[in-house]
Amino acid sequence: MTSAAALPASLALVGAGKMGGAMLSGWLALGLDGARVTVVDPHPSDEIRALCASSGASLNPPVVTPAQVLVLAVKPQTLDAAAPGLASLIGSHTLVVSIMAGKTVADIAARLPGAGAIVRTMPNTPAAVGRGVTGAYASAAVSPAQRATADALLSAVGSVVWVDDEALINAVTAVSGSGPAYVFLLAECMAQAGEKLGLPRDVAEKLARATVEGAGELMYRDAATTPAQLRINVTSPGGTTAAALGVLMGDEGLAGLMERAIAAAHSRAQELSG
Repeated sequence: MTSAAALPASLALVGAGKMGGAMLSGWLALGLDGARVTVVDPHPSDEIRALCASSGASLNPPVVTPAQVLVLAVKPQTLDAAAPGLASLIGSHTLVVSIMAGKTVADIAARLPGAGAIVRTMPNTPAAVGRGVTGAYASAAVSPAQRATADALLSAVGSVVWVDDEALINAVTAVSGSGPAYVFLLAECMAQAGEKLGLPRDVAEKLARATVEGAGELMYRDAATTPAQLRINVTSPGGTTAAALGVLMGDEGLAGLMERAIAAAHSRAQELSG
């Protein structure tokens, strides 16, 4: 469990959209002193304005100083425009944590010459409710203490998985970064199928949503049991579940479809990485 003591003495967040805002909320809820936080966003939402005002975080101050940690949460395509204004936030000991899809450590170092220690990450949207998962890679310049600080920040909004090869961040993006959309689509398709069987739309949507939510919670609480075994546990031979799985696990079933879908996401992540 992350403690407030593990969080940095000063932090600058550049970009406070959905993901950046979710992470900021998590850090403040964990106990990070808002007075030590600087938020830079040219178009902050009303929610971010209110959060900064209530926590004491500084929003778009006219003068900034180097932070212990600089979190880059801007859209990847805006990095070139944003980079020149970030120099004053970076000191010789600043740790840069990026949550930008596709931007490599080399990309960031080229645009922020003052940056030495860089952690590249890929979180996902359940971070908004403290149940995200983040894949992370630390460059060679990141010290053990800086890695621990990054882990504390990322753990505030969910679990963290570290990889030793930066290229694997693209695979993380394909599996978990984009993954929530796959699950949402599953719930959407289940509801649509139920509606075709005669269920009222609201009933079908409630059943599908609650089923996905409950199954996810069961996997979370029973982490010692593999998803495959959990599937087996609820499948009676010759029963209704077995009939459905006969379709989903057939030659043209879900496994092959997911493999192709995740491969497509991985390919696009590689293209974005340049």
